[in-house]
Amino acid sequence: MENRQKAGRIAFQGALGAYSHQACRDARPDLEPVPCRSFEDVIEAVRQDAADLAMLPVENTTYGRVADIHRLLPESGLRILDEAFVRVHISLMALPGVQIEELTKVRAHLVLLPQAASFLARYGIRGEAAADSAGAAEELAVAQTRDVGVLASDMAAETHGLQILARHIEDNAHNTTRFLIMGKQADHSRRGAQMMTTFVFRVRNIPAALYKAMGGFATNGVNMTKLESYMVGGNFTATQFYADVEGHPDDPALGRALEELEYFTDYLEILGVYPADPKRIS
Repeated sequence: MENRQKAGRIAFQGALGAYSHQACRDARPDLEPVPCRSFEDVIEAVRQDAADLAMLPVENTTYGRVADIHRLLPESGLRILDEAFVRVHISLMALPGVQIEELTKVRAHLVLLPQAASFLARYGIRGEAAADSAGAAEELAVAQTRDVGVLASDMAAETHGLQILARHIEDNAHNTTRFLIMGKQADHSRRGAQMMTTFVFRVRNIPAALYKAMGGFATNGVNMTKLESYMVGGNFTATQFYADVEGHPDDPALGRALEELEYFTDYLEILGVYPADPKRIS
């Protein structure tokens, strides 16, 4: 990865054709995508000015929270600028000219295989876990193995010259991933029909601290759409919370709720204030 300033670049985890790549194309089509091996590499690309923005998945409607991401966000030094909801459509692909009856196995990221279990069972195809679905598509294009297929996005087939044998084979029609677009500089100046605020906090060591800390959001009528806890520093007694709420910190109601929250916490950091994705509102 080049370690120099490149205007108009957005980093993502995975190979070209990954769902994160699709998110970059959908949300920031004017920016050049920069594939990275890990979430840490995505963050570092922005830190080192090899990219301007980072595209990071945080949760999926089928398999829940993306592992490790809530730990990485506060440590990243980056700030949330936007959110993007991407519909995850799974397609079966193989080498050009291969028929579905020739396939003995398909490769995909571990989380994709169960999401297409019914389709695979119908054709008697076994699944094999791969580190990355788009990476598996790239590997197939190089290996030229006729009896192996891949579950990935249409974009992966397009990128790596594979033939799509079946589209939209996921069992759940609602399968959607939420991504966060992050950069070095926060932008709290924007206003929209619905704003979101994301923050992390640790409560003080007093009885019923979390209950009391959350009370300010209830009494001020602030809708909290997400609250998750996770351990920090490898300590079972050190718990940090990640929260999404509707509104802008300058809104009187949210301002009062955050002020009350500060009284019961020993750490509070706002990670971003950004417009809600239209898919959240619709």
